[in-house]
Amino acid sequence: MRKATMNSFGKGIWQYAVLLLMALVVSCITEFQPDRVSIATSLIVEGQITDQAGPYTVKLTRTADYSYASLNLLETGAVVTISDNLGNKETLTEQSPGGTYTTAANGIRGVAGRSYKLTIQTKAGKQYESEAEVLQAAPPITKLYYEYSIESGGVNFAQNQGWNVYIDTKDPEAPGNYYKWNWTHYEFTAVCSTKEITGQSYLSGLGCCSNCWNITRCYTCINLSSDVNINGQAISRQSIMRVPYKSTSKYYLEVQQQAISKGAYEFWKSVKGLVSNTGGLFDAAPSTVQGNLHCINDPATLVYGYFGATGIAEQYINVDRSTGQGTPDLDPPVVIPTPSPCVVCENSLYRTPIQPRWWQF
Repeated sequence: MRKATMNSFGKGIWQYAVLLLMALVVSCITEFQPDRVSIATSLIVEGQITDQAGPYTVKLTRTADYSYASLNLLETGAVVTISDNLGNKETLTEQSPGGTYTTAANGIRGVAGRSYKLTIQTKAGKQYESEAEVLQAAPPITKLYYEYSIESGGVNFAQNQGWNVYIDTKDPEAPGNYYKWNWTHYEFTAVCSTKEITGQSYLSGLGCCSNCWNITRCYTCINLSSDVNINGQAISRQSIMRVPYKSTSKYYLEVQQQAISKGAYEFWKSVKGLVSNTGGLFDAAPSTVQGNLHCINDPATLVYGYFGATGIAEQYINVDRSTGQGTPDLDPPVVIPTPSPCVVCENSLYRTPIQPRWWQF
């Protein structure tokens, strides 16, 4: 998301490239030192409410000055509220270490047909508000399936093998539907800490103190579509992801089909364009991605991100990888010394002690 906040930074890159080319023409020994780019810090908002059970999370960060480092700083001590058009509202609770605000598990819940907005008041007194978002129900996933294939280009035969996951669904008759697809892979693990051993082909590790699952997502995979050209028709073979041949065990996958607003679709489409930018000399310079938030008491203050109201349909699938050919592309083995202490399986973006909802193993 930081890349999306750097209109002036992108211009600085282009100025640097042009001046560098001029410097190379004039002299081969004169070193060019570009000026550092400095921009005012701005609030970044990430969050949504859905028609699934909460809690819901809103994350607030602030861009750092590029004169120092391209880091986002936590925005702590804010008052964050989600409200709907019927007068229901909830003030979120800030979590430790800060910058992340959540609703109660039995708090406000998204309902299709209602509109929602987010309000924020920071410690500095700035007040922010999102545009109202109408929550639309997502059509059900009619079929979730996979197909084995062998592709070219991998380092070895195992890496060329995989299972492409697809969904089928039916677009509603009414026009103006927009979609975003996410996926999450959970894998049981008995190892909660690893480190490399110099000169060895294995890793040293420590076990988990409880049942634990590693979580894999693709944070740069932005999978979008709309019904502009297929209104009311079936959506078939919508590609979701490719399962790698890393094991012969089953691959547990949860797939989420999101019904999003046109504004959210345009926002994520712009973000996808920035993520796809390879940074080459002839790529378009990074530009500001317009979100749906603004500062009430200071319209000149920039704010980035998007607060969405999202309808969700979900399904799970266990991909059978026993049909793979030859030896899988295995990760280095982990050796756990005996005896050894265990490591707590902390609930985070990358690991959880909570059993996935459809886990059957």
